[in-house]
Amino acid sequence: MESTKFINLTEDNIATEHLSCIVRTTKLHPGVEAKRAWLKDRLKEGHVFRKLDVKEPVFIEYAPLENAWVPIVGDNYLYIYCLWVSGTCKGKGYGRELLNYSIEDARAKGKSELCLLSSVKQKHWLTDQAFAKKFGFTKVDETAYGYELLALSFDKTVPQFTAEAKKGRIESPELTIYFDEQCPFINQSIETVKQYCLDHCVKYNFIKVETLKDAKALPCVFNNFALFYKGCFETVNLLLDTKVLERLLKK
Repeated sequence: MESTKFINLTEDNIATEHLSCIVRTTKLHPGVEAKRAWLKDRLKEGHVFRKLDVKEPVFIEYAPLENAWVPIVGDNYLYIYCLWVSGTCKGKGYGRELLNYSIEDARAKGKSELCLLSSVKQKHWLTDQAFAKKFGFTKVDETAYGYELLALSFDKTVPQFTAEAKKGRIESPELTIYFDEQCPFINQSIETVKQYCLDHCVKYNFIKVETLKDAKALPCVFNNFALFYKGCFETVNLLLDTKVLERLLKK
């Protein structure tokens, strides 16, 4: 593996460091700046964003579960939001190094374990479950609609989805999206869906998750985005392609 510098974002460097998510623009990007503002508020809560010092997505992002914006509960755990290695950086061991860093950080902080959101069938926008399982992560909870909670436990205790998250249903039949500003692609996805709905006279409801309390009370799994249609939870996948949305609306 090449010797390359890893950087942890801090309140001192977050304003100038590349966020490693969107790489094809030199201009201010609304999604990136929204994430930067969201992340700045989270750093003081123990949130960690560690990245390779390159202009490609190579990073891990995690936080104490008590402060993680997900409907998962448990004491003394770390929750991994995202582990992403992309482009020319694949196959160089960076993913292994980043995940090992989070594991050692958890041990150093006296945590009981780490956990992350997964699914029965691997989905986009979620950490590669097969990769995590190589490090000893195993299923500790699940929903009836195809999502799993994987954990690496140091003391045999386990976190769990909230009862609300396991429901996967809401009363409204409208296309409904819950979202926060953690991911730079959220802005693009919301605008894509909004424009499609306006063009095709589709009723929609966008609900911005603005507090930790709201995130913990969500009626489905959530990793920064969740979509319902006809009252049923459909996906955590961001919709950047209208063809995916078209197929969903034909159900």
